[in-house]
Amino acid sequence: MTIIDTHVHLYDLPDPLAVLRQAADGGVTDVVALGVDLASNIKHLELRGRADGSVGIHLALGLHPGNITSREDTAACLRYIRENIGQAVAIGEAGLDFWYKWVRRDEVKKQEQREAFQGQLDLAAEFALPVVIHARGAWRESLEMTRASGIKKAVFHWYSGPLDVLQEILAAGFLVSVSPALEYSPDSRRTAEFVPLDRLLVETDTPVMVNGPDGTRVSSGPKDVWRTFKALCAIKKIAEPEALQTLNTNARAFFNFPVL
Repeated sequence: MTIIDTHVHLYDLPDPLAVLRQAADGGVTDVVALGVDLASNIKHLELRGRADGSVGIHLALGLHPGNITSREDTAACLRYIRENIGQAVAIGEAGLDFWYKWVRRDEVKKQEQREAFQGQLDLAAEFALPVVIHARGAWRESLEMTRASGIKKAVFHWYSGPLDVLQEILAAGFLVSVSPALEYSPDSRRTAEFVPLDRLLVETDTPVMVNGPDGTRVSSGPKDVWRTFKALCAIKKIAEPEALQTLNTNARAFFNFPVL
């Protein structure tokens, strides 16, 4: 059995090539590597050039709301994405996050996030690319901006927001991804129960922390997507072979994977 990890941050790993080799040995065939700023987008492009091909590395170029520093840096990142758009299968990780302490009561910071998100939505619409959306504390506004931009394909990554917005996300034809948080988070488990299997993607958000064999917290790798998968199957009470086929089909169709 093989599987796809639809959301990783390889730039944040000390030895990403070793982690990818472990993933390949564990049956991971493909990963989607998401950028969060100019430096990470550049690093992912360089890393893909050095990789041995044992795992397909598909790039999403983006600017995370938590990595916005200035309008000048945002503009530089958007220019880089446009210049390298042919290398991307998606735009992201993009979105809004109003839960950050430095953003919560600062309308200027919120507006900077909106401008960066809108710039990425515009690129996605122009080049007919899917968008990977980070929405936290701004779920409805993220959805409204996405719909207003005419985006056809979007996935709300690691969704943990209210059910009424989740219903609207599904009604708009968008997808939702689930992460290793299925092992412990009531909000994530509720999302997994609610969303039909054919509208889900599985991910790790590598290197997000997970529980190690001895109970200590350790960095995840793409191989841990199996943990997300098994937790999802248990929650939805579905046979693993059937679920795996559907989830891999979802991922390939959403990202329109090229032949590498």
